[in-house]
Amino acid sequence: MEIEELKAKLRACGVVGAGGAGFPTYAKLNSLADVVILNSSECEPLLRVDRQLSKYYVEQILTALELIVKTLKAEKGIYAIKSEYTQAITSLKAVIYKYENIEIKILDNVYPAGDEVVLVYEATGKIVPQGSLPIEVGAVVLNTETVLNVYNCVFLDKPLTEKYVTITGEVNNPTTLKVPIGTSIGQCIELAGGVKIKNFRLILGGPMTGRLGEIEDVITKTSKAIIVLPEEHSIILRRLTRSAIKINRAMSVCSQCRMCTDLCPRYLLGHSIQPHRIMNAIANGLTSDVEAFKSAALCCGCGICENYACYQGLAPSSIIGELKVRLKEKGVNNTPPKQASKVNIMRNGRKVPMKRLIARLGLTKYNISAPLIDELCNVLKVDIKLSQHIGAPATPMVKVGDLVRVGDLIGEIEEGKLGANIHSSINGVVTNVNNDVITIEARGDMNG
Repeated sequence: MEIEELKAKLRACGVVGAGGAGFPTYAKLNSLADVVILNSSECEPLLRVDRQLSKYYVEQILTALELIVKTLKAEKGIYAIKSEYTQAITSLKAVIYKYENIEIKILDNVYPAGDEVVLVYEATGKIVPQGSLPIEVGAVVLNTETVLNVYNCVFLDKPLTEKYVTITGEVNNPTTLKVPIGTSIGQCIELAGGVKIKNFRLILGGPMTGRLGEIEDVITKTSKAIIVLPEEHSIILRRLTRSAIKINRAMSVCSQCRMCTDLCPRYLLGHSIQPHRIMNAIANGLTSDVEAFKSAALCCGCGICENYACYQGLAPSSIIGELKVRLKEKGVNNTPPKQASKVNIMRNGRKVPMKRLIARLGLTKYNISAPLIDELCNVLKVDIKLSQHIGAPATPMVKVGDLVRVGDLIGEIEEGKLGANIHSSINGVVTNVNNDVITIEARGDMNG
């Protein structure tokens, strides 16, 4: 298959990165790649999707990975997976001999092993220069579920209409479900047996980088987890604290101990970001320290500084995130110049063990199995967002009253624009259309 043919298929099927910001997969493929890295580290605590897909769908994933490697004319593919995913590794080792130029890389069980820059270094020994993308060193990085969706698109002609999501925390039956895109968060929780406690809040995504969510929110192409926690849990309280309070606390308390910098995964790979210096500049109004502010663009938002490193309970990651937003709003180009990096000699001793991180977060009681139920859940209504990805939102292609089936195109990206097509995830009738969402309600007479 030629690269442009593969890109066209993926664009038509609406395949985007299954985690993170949802970068359209067709736009990631690059003929300059020397290596394609499959990211099966799922570095956030409590999430179970990637390891389960690597256990049950390993041949489909390897088939798609091999196709991508050959299409890009890359030298090899690397299946990067954490050492603790023992069942998945067993499945992988049993069949990988069938696939040309694909090798396994066993990763330490540390956080954030799944950060692209960290992963490229662990898998290849190459450092992505600060301010650059992995392709700068000849690498393309794709998530496990993304590659499974590539398989479904290319070999089954199946658009992206469903999502694997871990539902865990204070629910009766922690589980990993396959649900139609657009399913409500509330319904997902009910499918996991409902909530065990009265007063709770939701984290959508991982406990380190996920956001506060509501029952009315819906599953998108980038959803990975729903974590139900007591409303007084420290992870919830941190997210409820206003930015002004976080900055005032930094002004009052920050001792410039450097722990936030010394454990920063990007700093340890030689990038110039230094969170303690940014905290000092913001807390003390040091507007002359231009380099500190410019380095904020290099923050990957992993949250180690805030949730693990700072013994004073300060919020460097949140403050840096707010700074990045404000600089962008002001039109300030604060990306530091690309430059070669040198790995910090202390890096190996400063990796953050997952078990210790989970304990520090107060999540040990929730670090339990969430078995995969690999049968598409039946839902009666979906609210499908037209923007579930980086780039332009899709343009509605249906109107109220239209009958649609699973896989029908309901939102299209204009030719030449970056984005992803949107498809119906259930059989039913369109009951609402606007520039943000398309609502579809199931009809029993369409299930035959």
